[in-house]
This record gives sequence, C-alpha cells and structure tokens, in this order.
Amino acid sequence: MIKFRKTKIICTLGPATSDINVIRKLAEAGMNIARLNMSHGDHKFHGNLIQKIKTLNKDLKYPIAILIDTQGPEIRTGEVSAELDLKVGEIFKFHVIPGQEAEEKSVFVNYTDIVKDLKIGDKVTVDNGLINLVVLEKNERELICRVIDGGKLGSRKHINLPGIKVNLPSITQKDIKDISFGLENDVDFIALSFVRSADDIRQLRAIIDEKNSHAQIIAKIEDQEAVKNYKEIIEVSDGVMVARGDLGVEVELEELPIIQRKIIKECAFQGRRVIVATHLLESMIQNPFPTRAEVTDVANAVFEEADAIMLSGETASGKFPVRCVEMLHKIALRVESSGGGVGYVLQKKPKNKKEELARSAASLADSLKTHAVIVITRRGTTAINIASFHPEFPVIHAFTNMSSVRRKLWLNRGILPYRINFSSDPEKTIALAIETLKKNGIVEIGNQVVILSDMIAGIDGTDRVETIQVRVVK
Repeated sequence: MIKFRKTKIICTLGPATSDINVIRKLAEAGMNIARLNMSHGDHKFHGNLIQKIKTLNKDLKYPIAILIDTQGPEIRTGEVSAELDLKVGEIFKFHVIPGQEAEEKSVFVNYTDIVKDLKIGDKVTVDNGLINLVVLEKNERELICRVIDGGKLGSRKHINLPGIKVNLPSITQKDIKDISFGLENDVDFIALSFVRSADDIRQLRAIIDEKNSHAQIIAKIEDQEAVKNYKEIIEVSDGVMVARGDLGVEVELEELPIIQRKIIKECAFQGRRVIVATHLLESMIQNPFPTRAEVTDVANAVFEEADAIMLSGETASGKFPVRCVEMLHKIALRVESSGGGVGYVLQKKPKNKKEELARSAASLADSLKTHAVIVITRRGTTAINIASFHPEFPVIHAFTNMSSVRRKLWLNRGILPYRINFSSDPEKTIALAIETLKKNGIVEIGNQVVILSDMIAGIDGTDRVETIQVRVVK
C-alpha cells in the first residue's frame, strides 16, 4: 500500500521562495499549504504569489491551499540612525512623543498607552526576547527602565509586554485591508494574529460573512490572555495555531511545551484543527541540516497528532527551503509509521447524529483494519468529522465536487482530498471514487474498504443519503 503522510506541512513564502519553479519544488517535496505573511511585503508581492499558486494548481496532482496571516496589533520601536548598544545595568528610556530621538539611550515607541499600561517593576521585552528591561520610573511621556539583558537595538523592533492587557484593537485597519485582499483573491484560510478572546474571532467571522466568503479562520494563540481563554477561542474557530514565537516571549519558557500540549489536546476533543508553528527547523535558515533537538521537536508535534507543522523563516528567507520541506516530510512520515502517538482516537464525544455516524465509521475501519476509508462529502464536513476522532487507520480518502473544499481539507490530519464530479445516483459517485483509488494504486481488487457517504441525491437534489458501508473492491 502507498504510504501517505498524515501530518500536513505549511510553508511561508517570501524572497527565497517567490519563484514559480521553487514553489513547484516545495509542493513536490510535500508542501500542502502556502502561508503569506502580511507583516512583510505589499499586496502586489502577495498577489503575484497567489497567481503563481493558482497557475501551478492547474496541473499539480495535489493543489496548494493558501493561508494569509495578518500582522495584528504590533508595538514597535521607531527608527534609529544607528544601532543602539544596550548594556546590562544601564538606564534606557522608551518615549511616546516623537521628536526626542536625539536623546541618548532612548527610542520612540508607537504605542502611546505604554506609559499607562505598565507599572514600576513590569518587564519590557524587545526583539523577540533578545533584549529585556524592567520599568524603574514612568511619567506621561516616557518609561525609564533598567537593562536586564542587553544587545544591539535597531529600527522597528517588536516589543512584547508579558502579562499586560494592551489597549489595542484585535483587528487593525491594516488587517481589515489585508483580509479584504485575501478574500477577494479567494484564499482558503485567514490566520488572525494576537487573538485574545472568542469575540475577536466573531468579529473576523462577520467580515468574512459580509464578503460572502467561505474562508476558514485560524486563531493564533500568542499571549497570556489568549492562553487564559483558549477553550472558548478554540470553540468558535475553525483551527488554532500555537504561535510559539511571540508566545514563547509572553510566557515563561518552561510553560511553553505544557501550553502547546494543552491546546493540541483541547483541539482534539473539540474537533478543531491545530498547527504547531515557529522555530521547527530554525537552524536550517543557514545550515543544510537541522539540530537533533529540532528533529525531536518536530517529532513531538507529530506524536501529539497536530494537524499541521509550519515553517516560517526556513522557507521565506532561508538558504535551503526545499530541503527543509523534505526534512519535515521524512520526520513526519517516519514518526507516523512508528506506531506512536498520544492516543486521541475516539476520545472526542459526538455532538450530533453526523458525528455519531463519523465515529461509528472510524471505529469500524479501525476494527476491520480496512485497506481504505472513502468519504463522499460535498462541503467537507463529513470528512472533517471522521478525522476529528483521530482514527488509527492510515488515511481518509475524501471525495468532493468542489475545488475550494478540496483545498481546505488539506489542513486536516489524515485526509487526502480529491475532486470528482458527483452523480445524482450515489452509487455512481461511489464507483467513481473507488475507480480513482484503483488507478492511483491505493486499492486493488479484493481489498476491503469502508465508505462513509453523506451527499444529496435525486434529480431535484432533495434526497440526502447518509450511509456507512463495507465493500470488497471489484
């Protein structure tokens, strides 16, 4: 039987991977979803990438789905004429009034309320945790801090305020423009940065509904408030990203793996997708091979049964983007074949009759050790339902008649999606699905398959057929 990788791979496209031939190589190496980071590049740059992906999708065996990742509300330092050398123990100031740049050992911050939100003793983290300071004094114009961890401070560096509830909108005006751009270009997923509550997701859902789009929402968990509200956020999202970059700055590092596991487990129980992101193969930005620790980190995400693992700088600007994807593919495939995993199988409780049917199909396929599971699904819900029970069998072959649904199904662990034409006769549709698997060398005559079908039939399209079947391929 042909081996397929259950865990999906997301690659961030950037300067190193903007050429159409490189994008093709990424797809051939195992990329399932392309991420467009709206924090970098303009709409022209990202629009060109989208068109290249759509061109490739016309002849690729497995199409590439598209995810845009919003910038979100960011607190950044201003411009500096030359890097500032911050030394441990010295005094440094963050000021909120432009025009004080000439003052030595100070930098402008684009968030005026930083002087209101922080109190003496609070921590300020700059440049993804490389530089850390503590607030000693403050007034209406500036924070006076002591340097705890020094370093070189350049222009427009990101600032984190761990544990502080900031007075910034969850969806900025830039985000709204970027989201509209994505929806106009029929992207498949919107990843919302710095989600703090379920209301943030509802706000984005309203924007998507207003545009009559079916784009799915990925909530990025990357600060303490989101961690506090993670169950409610998961409930209203289509999926969640464990964004370990900012999250690793916002929480104590030793808490990060515990938080990651809690989120993955909750997503499994709620039947939501989960992506593990950031620093998976960070050393491969410069080096041709990963560290042993990185290999283990990737393996752990696969053992935990994450739906997808994501590359950022490794493919956006790194020296070895294709090799990074090949490495992720090899690690994931090997770990999946080892028989490990955390055993989420069938632990999710069905919420309705459709999920009961999916659970029964998963249980039946596992007990029979069937050669293949075939799901006939128009909008993908039935396939997602069965995948959400984390069955043990190798892969779910999901057949839909909609290209957009096929692309979205790429985010689901264990689903291999196909697009076929549906017939008004369900039997003909099932026969075409089986024939497709035979042609692809997945099943052969005499193999046993489980079929879960939930499709509209009949000439007038009013009859719904919901069945579980066990068949021997003829």
